[in-house]
Amino acid sequence: MSPSVRTRAFTPKVRRFGAAAAIASLAVFPVACSSSNSPAAPANAAAAVTMKDQWIKAADSGMSAAFGVFENSSDQPVNLVAATSPVSATVEIHEVTADAAGNKSMHPKEGGLVIPAHGSATLRPGADHLMFMGLKEPLRTGAETPITLTFADGSTTTVTAQVRDFAGGNENYGATENPAHGG
Repeated sequence: MSPSVRTRAFTPKVRRFGAAAAIASLAVFPVACSSSNSPAAPANAAAAVTMKDQWIKAADSGMSAAFGVFENSSDQPVNLVAATSPVSATVEIHEVTADAAGNKSMHPKEGGLVIPAHGSATLRPGADHLMFMGLKEPLRTGAETPITLTFADGSTTTVTAQVRDFAGGNENYGATENPAHGG
């Protein structure tokens, strides 16, 4: 057999092997990339987040606040961006910060509240909380109130919070900055 005949006879086998190897590599490649160190995002944030120990400060009118602990069971951080409740005209995600002199004031939390992957975020008096402004009815101790939570992906969930007495929370509501805060 001449060298050119051997080459012709060998070339189709190389091409078939090369094509098969390329297809096999492409079939394995996406699996290897997707299962590397990048965790899967939750199907929707609302399904990954639970809230426990939630409660709302009793109030006759004006403003109140909700507190509790968010837990995220997913591999990705989840961002709470809004909340609503039928008992309040507006619900905002707030934080409390101190100025250089140590005076604390509360204001809307820029970008919402991030709940870390496999972690938690706590809402408590004097820190992050859900601010109820423009109460539509009194919040009486022992009553239960629904709060609908909205996440950055657009998913929502509704939790029920019990109204409790709470004497603390002497925050400065920044009345000069926002008339909705009572000033």
